Amino acid sequence: MKKYVAEFFGTFILVFIGCGTAMLVGCDSANGCGYLLTALAFGLAIVAMAYGFGNISGGHVNPAVSLAVLINGGMSSKDFAGYVIAQVLGATFGSGILAVICGSGGFADATGHFACNGLPADAAAPMMVAILVEVVTTCIFVTTILGVTSKKQNHGSFGGLIIGLTLVALHIVSIGITGTSVNPARSLGPAIVAAICGDTKGIMDVVAFIVGPLIGAAIGAALYKWIESGEEASSSSKSKKKK
Repeated sequence: MKKYVAEFFGTFILVFIGCGTAMLVGCDSANGCGYLLTALAFGLAIVAMAYGFGNISGGHVNPAVSLAVLINGGMSSKDFAGYVIAQVLGATFGSGILAVICGSGGFADATGHFACNGLPADAAAPMMVAILVEVVTTCIFVTTILGVTSKKQNHGSFGGLIIGLTLVALHIVSIGITGTSVNPARSLGPAIVAAICGDTKGIMDVVAFIVGPLIGAAIGAALYKWIESGEEASSSSKSKKKK
């Protein structure tokens, strides 16, 4: 239960800091300052969660990351289900708190829709473009996480920082396209709150930000598993030759 509570609280913090920053300063590509601040907010929040909850639950705060860990044999299907439920609830709670703050505090939402992810309006096939972007960015994110957290590697205590900086970079490259998800819970929570408040666009687009990250996570997990198994085989072969 402590692991699930950690995932709930961690995802709440991620959405509160990341989406909250976007709502306050704006994150469209024309607004350079807000763009970078939003990217940094998400990345720094992940750094905090990695070091704050990593020793309790692994600090996934993301169903896509949990799926990758499941595929690599790092957790049970029961824990995976519990993590996903906790993450989605945490993201929804975080977005709900932001909605209350904006509504009762008189703050304008600079994103106009609770920092929901959206399809690229000018694309010929917006849903396909959004899914492709999320597949690629999540694959990069997941392979980085698996690499720096692998017990077979020796990255010391810098893993959380590397993961956070990677998320900053991914936000910089894709905020202007989809708003950057790489996290189904981060997308679903704000979409649910926006729909409750009468804005249904986010919930109509959210399928791309669930499907894309999950596919990207599965590809990234399989890719890293294959690469690492190849390294093990190579190391074993070298050891035998020395003998």
